[in-house]
Amino acid sequence: MSSVNLAKLLDDSGAVLKGHFILTSGRHSDTYFEKFRVLENPAVLSALCAEIVRYFEPFKLDRVAGPTTGGILIAYEVGRQMGLPALYVESEDGRKALRRGASVKKGSQVLVVDDVLTTGVSIREVCEALGEHGAEVVGVGVLIDRSEGDIDLGVPLFAAHRVRATSYAPDEVPDWLASIPAVKPGTRK
Repeated sequence: MSSVNLAKLLDDSGAVLKGHFILTSGRHSDTYFEKFRVLENPAVLSALCAEIVRYFEPFKLDRVAGPTTGGILIAYEVGRQMGLPALYVESEDGRKALRRGASVKKGSQVLVVDDVLTTGVSIREVCEALGEHGAEVVGVGVLIDRSEGDIDLGVPLFAAHRVRATSYAPDEVPDWLASIPAVKPGTRK
């Protein structure tokens, strides 16, 4: 599926919002990607995940891991399409951890997936949690890359869809954006 078709799927799903948003990172932007419009639509989610699967098919993988909330659905779908088990990384006491009896064998080759990449903080936290259990993260796949530059995660990074969406530090918000009431739709408080 071409990037143009993926863009249309995202637009048609209502995932691309315009306004004044405070992102999970604390930065401000006029563009927000409401991942739940993608996650609640199996056809759109499956199409985006298929792009991640195509890219990582040549890799030797044992598992697919994703963080709560949106990353677990992506891990499930990518794992389903690749015939691999999914692993869910949750928050516990302010940090990412394997919970509910989840485990990963030392040396396991793991693909980490997530919904929207902005700064890479959540993905780095997932990678650290997996590393503490001896897993080796060999790649990262995201549905949407809205980062403003190259983020080096130390492994191959693939985005099903990449968009240009500028964000601003709280003290650098331009007047035109500051004039719009800000909302904070993200999940991390």
